Amino acid sequence: MQKLYNFGPHKLCENQVFYKSKFCIGLVNLKPITPGHVMVIPRRIVPRFAEMTSDEATDMILSAQTIGKVIEKEFDATSLTMAMQDGPQAGQTVPHVHMHIIPRKAGDWANNDDIYDELDGKQAAGVKRVDNDERKPRSIDEMKEEAEKLRPFFNQHED
Repeated sequence: MQKLYNFGPHKLCENQVFYKSKFCIGLVNLKPITPGHVMVIPRRIVPRFAEMTSDEATDMILSAQTIGKVIEKEFDATSLTMAMQDGPQAGQTVPHVHMHIIPRKAGDWANNDDIYDELDGKQAAGVKRVDNDERKPRSIDEMKEEAEKLRPFFNQHED
């Protein structure tokens, strides 16, 4: 039987997870805004960043750094956007701390900061973008394939 991980109220299959550290996991995104858009979350359900332990917060940042290096290379990016929406008024829609790691390339958005509107699901600067509700969710097989591609790049902490 496949292990399940909690992401707020959602259950994630192990085949969506490509990275495991002591306190965090890296997972592929159901509705990525770019190819290679992944997330890192604490294993424990923690609604807000300030509620994480020091060990969890440190591990999350170091995990994001480790994951980001691979994502940037594997998706031919030149930069990364790393974003955390901490609380409902900041745009957090799942009550579980998560950091988006999004590969970036020159000219991918006309206005660099429009990516934050896209994360919030808003229309950016007159550009018609597909918001979170309109983005088609990927299939389990698509997410599994991406996780399998990424998994060999990382040492895995055993559960």
